[in-house]
Amino acid sequence: MRPVRRDRFRSRFLIAGMLLAAHIGHAQEAQEEASGAKFQATYVWQRKSPFEAAYSGANSLSPSREKSYSFTATAALGTRTWRGGELYFDPEVAQGVPLSRLTGLGGFTNGEIARITGPDPTLYRARLFARQTWGFGGGKENVESDANQLAGSVDRRRLVLTAGNLSVLDLFDDNAYSHDPRTQFLNWSLMTHGAYDYAADARGYSWGLALEYFCDPWAFRAGRFIQPKEPNQLPLDSRILKHYGDQIEIERAHTVGGQPGKLRLLAFRNRARMARYQDALDLAAQTGGTPDINAVRTGEQVKRGFGVNFEQAISSDVGVFGRASWADGQTETYAFTEIDGSVSGGLSFNGGTYGRAQDTFGIAFARNRLSAEHRDYLAAGGLGFFIGDGRLNYRPETVVEAFYGLSVAKSARVSFDLQRIGNPAYNADRGP
Repeated sequence: MRPVRRDRFRSRFLIAGMLLAAHIGHAQEAQEEASGAKFQATYVWQRKSPFEAAYSGANSLSPSREKSYSFTATAALGTRTWRGGELYFDPEVAQGVPLSRLTGLGGFTNGEIARITGPDPTLYRARLFARQTWGFGGGKENVESDANQLAGSVDRRRLVLTAGNLSVLDLFDDNAYSHDPRTQFLNWSLMTHGAYDYAADARGYSWGLALEYFCDPWAFRAGRFIQPKEPNQLPLDSRILKHYGDQIEIERAHTVGGQPGKLRLLAFRNRARMARYQDALDLAAQTGGTPDINAVRTGEQVKRGFGVNFEQAISSDVGVFGRASWADGQTETYAFTEIDGSVSGGLSFNGGTYGRAQDTFGIAFARNRLSAEHRDYLAAGGLGFFIGDGRLNYRPETVVEAFYGLSVAKSARVSFDLQRIGNPAYNADRGP
């Protein structure tokens, strides 16, 4: 390992105007909310310090000092339609400039940056979906008013169907301490399973459906969503019976020492017209050229993977979380990022012990890896969608992130974030 340079990454400000409509109290939450409107806006500014690099390629993180920003604003509009039915619509606007054209890392430093298409504001539909709930008794539990969630009460045993335009991560791989880059950790390796190549367009949204069954303390969910027509592009392939991303998840709630926790097991299977790294290497060996996945994207391929996710409260002020994920790594990254295996974990604290209960402090790590075929492809000079230094002295990519979220008003917070990344794009010849 190379020596740690503590100034590797600095993120100065994260300003989130979260849910400007005031939250109502528990006594009122049991009352059914007929409709709701919420709004959030997030601005992220980051600075990357210069670092040493023996060489750089077409998809390398620039070794020079850089600045980046992103701005996103989302309105979440919802209404009840009929008994158990809800309809939601989220218009969204985004703009920004990524570090190094969004290349050179497996775990990118800003979870909001994927929605950005340039420095000019772009308005688009982020979500348009319906939710239908069928109750089967078992007692009632309150549902709080939130973005894409109307206040009311639901049966503890229930079946929920969600269908339409939304993000797979709206339903799968949740975690109380590490899931939302707007208010928690920013790095892609920490907001979800690093190896979870979930179906999505370039902004992170898709069309599909998911069925969930809740039977306290268990939850079971399964879903199918459509893939992009080309890797990490905006146009989606509507042929949901031919090209798709399937996932199933089992969740169990528990208590340890009187404190709540959850364990989730996820498995996914994607089918699309994807390139195989070994095919690109074989073709390059025949022609004497550089391997290129674009030259072998000719057949139907399947990618498989799984993940384990846990969260556990230690006290009312402290929680711990962790994830481990794996993908077979035989085919190119199609919709998320270039990580074939990842282990992450961390701690989250609120400021209740010193009178700042709305403040949050978090510290976490991630260790990302590539499959053998993926490594060989990059070492031979091949380019992925996000990474490719022209050569590769392989080492796992490591991420350490810490942030402090300061509540400045009921609906606003400012966060200060620091990240250190070792072996960017899995290359020990560059960085940290």
